[in-house]
Amino acid sequence: MSLDRRHFLSSTAAASTLLAAPAIHAASKTKQYRTALIGTGWWGMNILREALAAGQTKVVALCDVDSDRLEIAAEEVQDICGDQPRTYGDFRELFEKESVEIAIIATPDHWHALNALAAIEAGAHLFIEKPTGHTIGESQAILRASRDAGRTVQVGLHRRLGPHHVSGMKFLKEGHAGDIGRVQMYVHSRGGKEEPTKNSPPPENLNWEMYCGPAPLRPFNRRIHPGGFRHYLDFANGTLGDWGVHWLDQMLWWSGQQSPRSVYSTGGRYVQGEPVLNATEQTSDAPDCQIATYQFESFDAVWEHRKFGGAGPEKSSVGCYFYGSKGTFHMGWRDGWTFYPDDSNQSVVHQDSQLQEPDGHNLKLLWADFLQAIESGKRPAADIEIGHQATTLSLLGMLSLKLGRSVEWDASRERIIDDDEANALLVRDYRAPWIYPKISS
Repeated sequence: MSLDRRHFLSSTAAASTLLAAPAIHAASKTKQYRTALIGTGWWGMNILREALAAGQTKVVALCDVDSDRLEIAAEEVQDICGDQPRTYGDFRELFEKESVEIAIIATPDHWHALNALAAIEAGAHLFIEKPTGHTIGESQAILRASRDAGRTVQVGLHRRLGPHHVSGMKFLKEGHAGDIGRVQMYVHSRGGKEEPTKNSPPPENLNWEMYCGPAPLRPFNRRIHPGGFRHYLDFANGTLGDWGVHWLDQMLWWSGQQSPRSVYSTGGRYVQGEPVLNATEQTSDAPDCQIATYQFESFDAVWEHRKFGGAGPEKSSVGCYFYGSKGTFHMGWRDGWTFYPDDSNQSVVHQDSQLQEPDGHNLKLLWADFLQAIESGKRPAADIEIGHQATTLSLLGMLSLKLGRSVEWDASRERIIDDDEANALLVRDYRAPWIYPKISS
């Protein structure tokens, strides 16, 4: 079938935001969900603002290990809606004392599992930021606990509902790019050698012991908090465990949630330099350059990131290329999507992005879908199983990098085939007194 550019743009979501965007949930707004936010930093408050704007949220509690951020967040909530949420430094105390119907989890990655499992046990529905775990075993535990309890879980994969992502997936699934044999996902940024930063006593407003929680208790460093935790492997999984989850999810969405047969990753800190961690100073330790290759039955997919060199000649610093028999399709972020046909007689097809500013995301749509899922009992667009699979692929890449070799993946059992050394890395040791989640059968 030949592609008629004018017909496609007029008959699909590429024509306008109204056509491309999923409908905002039109609720009666009579139901007010008792809501708690755990993690009151920049992104957590972004989510809570959208929850309040949707009109079905009563904020009963806020939790953070940084008392200054907690106080500022409580004041903002009161200014926005008049609610006077109680504040907590420990999520366990929050769930003991509060009746919570929705919990928003926006803590560093190493806390996601324990926060989420406590919320599910308390009977709350969950809006959790990606990744769904710091290890694959943690993510498995959240998936199984939420299914056993019948709780709705929405993962922060807002690109599942972004207007140009929706229309771009329609374009791909209708076959306009032909048979896809390769998918390439990437994030490129600027940077250079990283010099160590001096450690210091934690500020009085920060409970550093609680911040580290189940992770190793390393010295405090201002590069970690606030905001830098993603580049420290005790707390997160670097760029692949952050940006990679979003773009792996785009590939999984297109492929109908297929699972890879094998994963191989390589990378290092070629420009930033060897990591430093001692009593007086430290650097981050996540790779500044990484490639992960995923082999599927009928295509392969490659993740690539580098924290140096900038966007380069491609002029796009983030996105996902689908290479097909009819041409190349680029799913971008702020640059929308573009199809470059193999046939020189056909025109390039493009749709601009339609994003929620100032951050360029689509949380409004994701939160509306979350409410609709709670009220209808249907799975949300970024259901926990979807988030778990994208997280798992990112963490398999990190696992392969650590091992220095490829792994064969059994998706039905969620185990690495005939490889005890690799399977041991599906979980990790917790620092006492924290106990690693038990995964129910």
